[in-house]
Amino acid sequence: MIKKVVGASLIGTTVEWYDFFLYGSAAALVFNKLFFPTADPLNGTLLAFTTYAIGFLARPLGGVVFGHFGDRLGRKKLLVLSLLLMGGATMLMGVLPTYASVGILAPLMLTFLRLVQGFALGGEWGGAVLIVSEHGDAKRRGFWAAWPQAGVPCGNLLATAVLAILAAVQSDADFLSWGWRIPFLLSGVLVVIGLWIRLTVSESPIFLAAQEKAAQAKVPEVEKAPVLVLLKHNWREVLIAMGARFAENVSYYVITAFILVYVVTGLGLSKSVGLNAVLIASAVHLIAIPMWGHLSDKFGRRSIYLVGAVGMGVWIFAFFALLNTKNPVLITLATTVGLVLHGAMYGPQAAFFSELFGTRVRYSGASIGYQLASIAAGALAPLIATALLKAYGSSFPISVYVVITCVITIVAVVLARETRGADLEDRDRVGV
Repeated sequence: MIKKVVGASLIGTTVEWYDFFLYGSAAALVFNKLFFPTADPLNGTLLAFTTYAIGFLARPLGGVVFGHFGDRLGRKKLLVLSLLLMGGATMLMGVLPTYASVGILAPLMLTFLRLVQGFALGGEWGGAVLIVSEHGDAKRRGFWAAWPQAGVPCGNLLATAVLAILAAVQSDADFLSWGWRIPFLLSGVLVVIGLWIRLTVSESPIFLAAQEKAAQAKVPEVEKAPVLVLLKHNWREVLIAMGARFAENVSYYVITAFILVYVVTGLGLSKSVGLNAVLIASAVHLIAIPMWGHLSDKFGRRSIYLVGAVGMGVWIFAFFALLNTKNPVLITLATTVGLVLHGAMYGPQAAFFSELFGTRVRYSGASIGYQLASIAAGALAPLIATALLKAYGSSFPISVYVVITCVITIVAVVLARETRGADLEDRDRVGV
């Protein structure tokens, strides 16, 4: 059963992150020209990344709404809904008219669909990792829960691969004219596959047991407003989750999204250099995430998480130094090592956040902590990095920015309690 649940969560998260990351890559390569045409390429990119960031604003709202109903109705129903919303928005992006056709309506429609994407993704992560965490056993929870996390590099791998193939077989003019639409329309096929698999998975047994226990204990306030109970009793855990997320989120988008801007606009290289580097690094990242999750079962969530945060704070300087060589091999090495270190934070994260909260507020707690941080972290990371590059013409301020986020994460993780091996049912006492 656990393998089936893991497979369903992994495929579903792969589809959702494919859709989400496709937008990030397109913002760096296409949307800046087709939806935000300006005389200065960096200004167009900044506008495109602004709509990219807007998607993050909807994620906490998605986390609250999906968390509320996920804690009341179950994980499975909400996971199916999030997949349908994300896939529908992405397919519609593939048929949008451009600025040249309808003027200001084009970026407005694009922005609205990006908000739908963000809302759907806000509810996706919590449900996917919780349904795995609540099916698995405590001894191997870090390993099993890391697999839905691997949907992130899987989705990025898939999105980058499709874009890289199209960029290789098409001329720049054809890619800009119509080729970029193909990956967005392909989302429909992926959604059908993911939906079919998700519908075969059973509801979380821990959730069902907690729901029955709550009915017997007659605690309607918990059932009606999980978020209020969460903020009253677990605000400290929410803040810890937000802080722990900071460096992980910022570093990821600097390494996978901003790299395309830096390589093309900052270094004057072909977009295929950045795409290929992210493609190879994402393949390694896919292996690294469950590996780090497994290690967190042996050595603890906090210790592995700190390896990633400290390592990223050091490596970010080497990352840009290797990019500046303009050597495709070294650029790929820089990206790969960066994502391996990112995996040390992202691998244990699912189990770590799940173990912070009781069952009847777990969906809300994990989702809100995860998604609120994404506004100040991942949403702004490409924007801040691009603005720093434009202002200073150097990668050094960007590295300092990443280091600051690493310090925030280190403090949060040090203040957290170790959760490895926690009994999720023992966490069900309100206020614990």
